[in-house]
Amino acid sequence: MDLQQLKYFLALAKELHFWNTSAKMNITQSALSRQIQSLESELGVQLFYRDKRNVKLTPAGKFLQEKWGQELNQMESFHQLARQIHLGESGSIRIAHPDSISSSVLPEFVKKVSSSFPNLNVELFQLTNEDQEDYLKNYKIDLAFSRDINTSSAINEKKFGYENLSFVVPENHHFKSLSDISEETLKDQKFLLTTGDYSSSYNLLVQEVIHSYDIKLDSYIRCEFGSTIISLVRNGLGISILPHSYQLHQNAGIRFIPLPFVTDLYIQWRKDDPNPILKNILELI
Repeated sequence: MDLQQLKYFLALAKELHFWNTSAKMNITQSALSRQIQSLESELGVQLFYRDKRNVKLTPAGKFLQEKWGQELNQMESFHQLARQIHLGESGSIRIAHPDSISSSVLPEFVKKVSSSFPNLNVELFQLTNEDQEDYLKNYKIDLAFSRDINTSSAINEKKFGYENLSFVVPENHHFKSLSDISEETLKDQKFLLTTGDYSSSYNLLVQEVIHSYDIKLDSYIRCEFGSTIISLVRNGLGISILPHSYQLHQNAGIRFIPLPFVTDLYIQWRKDDPNPILKNILELI
């Protein structure tokens, strides 16, 4: 018994006419009759009552019409899903991203992915820069947006965009523009800074800002995610240096003062990853 025989049986069970069925299935009447006889012989079950004028299902035939019909529909669904997975149109893609692009790049990116591949599941993760490389290498994620330059030979990288860093201050702060900020005016400010690998390209850029203003970090708070830092700034606990895209978050009570320092954004993925879903996402990017 094979899949084609089941299709012949179900077609004949629906039409109850050998000539009509053979025409629809693109097979001769004699060949169709042999296929049905072979199926009945293999099963040891009579599926049809037939004479020169009529074809009717036996009780066993009616039972198998219902059951095999359900099974065949399910198998067709499985085959379609398998084809989608093979083509990278279905399944899951796991993406890590920095907190800073949650209201800028990320929503538009996810919208494009969902529009192009509506059957694809998208899983989003916020990880520290240190964890992103480990998660990529160990297949815990498939793609990462990062502000740090990749140094691993196992990971591919492409520059995706760039933006300015900004001083982030409470709205009622006396810093109104860049002209208000100097080595002298920064002396008494408490800083809220992100944690992480201090040798990373992003943190080196922040250090460059700190050195350019000769900021003395005698008093500071460090936190993993920028959105938390912004809440602390809003509550008057200090000022910060963050990517300007945080301005697109809901930031009532916060002022962003752009700096002439640019942070790059990269996409990173495993080298030679055969996943067709990843290939489709990279082409979309």
